[in-house]
Amino acid sequence: IWGSMEGDLVVLCVLLLCCSPPPAGCHQVTLFPAMITRPAGSSATFICNISMENSSLEFNLNWYQKTNNSSPQKIAGIIRNIPQKKMEKYLLFNDTPVFKMEILNLHQNDSGFYYCGLITFSRFDKVVESNHSQLVVTEAPEKTNIIDELDEEESSPPDHIKAVLLGTLLLAGVIVLLLFGYIIINNRRADVQKPSSGNTLVEVKPPMVSVSTVDYGVLEFQRDSRSQVLPETCPAEQTEYATIIFPEEKPITPER
Repeated sequence: IWGSMEGDLVVLCVLLLCCSPPPAGCHQVTLFPAMITRPAGSSATFICNISMENSSLEFNLNWYQKTNNSSPQKIAGIIRNIPQKKMEKYLLFNDTPVFKMEILNLHQNDSGFYYCGLITFSRFDKVVESNHSQLVVTEAPEKTNIIDELDEEESSPPDHIKAVLLGTLLLAGVIVLLLFGYIIINNRRADVQKPSSGNTLVEVKPPMVSVSTVDYGVLEFQRDSRSQVLPETCPAEQTEYATIIFPEEKPITPER
């Protein structure tokens, strides 16, 4: 009987300890998700949530990494009054009581277990650690696959892109036709307004034509006034000579 009573007392004590509220100043730290799998070159984010009864306490929150059963190493830390902290490898966000840590540009050596540790400056719970979460970094996808996917996307564009391209080509064709017609019309107008060199009127001077003409003049017989011959003494037939003077020939221009 005594043994059974002793066992019941032990069970009762355990239940009381488990169900009793935490003492004043007790903090709880929780880390999630429990596991993250990401390819190399991407990023991963862990969220650490803390519960504090006294929010005015000063504290620091550290992040730790543990790999290959080795001792944990501190990789980053943030204090209560800093809302954000950026490092070369890590990006920390402080939105009390929620803290985030983003691991940038993952490599395979980043695989391992991560947890956060809350350090409060009081007499209770100096250091409180969270549960451990695992990060698995896989190999990056081959570049050929990425190139093939890009080629497939380019070879089969969406319908709205096809419609935009078709409309652009049609508009460009209409503009080219309008410009071509405008150039042709301007060239024809210039040809009509410009006198043709083959149709230019040239004033041709008529050739000089020499025409022989005969002018009739009056014959004047010269007589000696001193020698007067009686009519009856003149022979019946007598030959006399006279000089015929023709005027200077003038060129005659034919009528047009």
